[in-house]
Amino acid sequence: MPNNNHCVAQLAGATKRFGNVIAVDDLSLAIHPGELFALLGPNGAGKTTAISMLLGLLRPDCGSARLFGRPPQSIDARRQIGVMMQEAALAPELRAREHIDMVASYYPDPLAPDTVLDITGTASLRRRPYGKLSTGQKRQVQFAMAITGRPRLLFLDEPTVGLDIRSREMVWATLRRLVGDGCSIVLTTHYLEEAEALADRVAVIAKGRLIAVGTVNEMRALVVRKRITCRTTTPRQQVSSWPDVQTVTEDEQGLHITTTNAENVVRRLLAADEDLQDLELQRAGLGEVFTELTQEVVQ
Repeated sequence: MPNNNHCVAQLAGATKRFGNVIAVDDLSLAIHPGELFALLGPNGAGKTTAISMLLGLLRPDCGSARLFGRPPQSIDARRQIGVMMQEAALAPELRAREHIDMVASYYPDPLAPDTVLDITGTASLRRRPYGKLSTGQKRQVQFAMAITGRPRLLFLDEPTVGLDIRSREMVWATLRRLVGDGCSIVLTTHYLEEAEALADRVAVIAKGRLIAVGTVNEMRALVVRKRITCRTTTPRQQVSSWPDVQTVTEDEQGLHITTTNAENVVRRLLAADEDLQDLELQRAGLGEVFTELTQEVVQ
């Protein structure tokens, strides 16, 4: 575990129980300066509880939580963070701009509200009462509020749920810009392609325990499965019967093969069909890694 001086946020051996349920079990995480850290896990894995301990909303029963080397309840530490939780209850009668103005007043050096509106594409919502906004528009305003204080560390709990494609792209572009400017980000998401596209490091937890942590490439290396796509005259049923082949599907693009030994399967494909076309080989995606790492734990 890195020293506190090299972490902007840290859980060290943190455990949190709710009655007989262990929500987080001896969990240790360290968030480094200037990285986007994706925290992944199935429903009920303990992601929101872990973030709540880092924010000081919950106290660990055992272990510790730190923000910038201080207790999360420290005002100095809290003034350096931005937060967008999955559930948020905001005053419905206040306009979007008024919510941003209010958040800006909490910080010593916030972004100008007009700048926040422009960055997040919410300028058209500035005069709209929050209660009159759609679910996706509310999420956009919540995201704008989260970045208003120029946070050194930004916590985002499922930030793109309910957003359309254009709004999601805006969030992605803003996150990349923030990381480029040195902001650290803790992201929880069920959209694994989001974590794969954005994260510097990924941690997978299940039943409150850490299963694996590393870069996206390091996580991919944990799974030996690969995907093969090709156009072939060899029947799908024949390919399905070959050793090392796990699944075979077929569509207008050809066969899609999942295998634990891609080299042997490619050799067999070439031997069976000299006119094999559009051969493509891919490593396991983060979604497949996630499934393989968590399936035994959650059963």
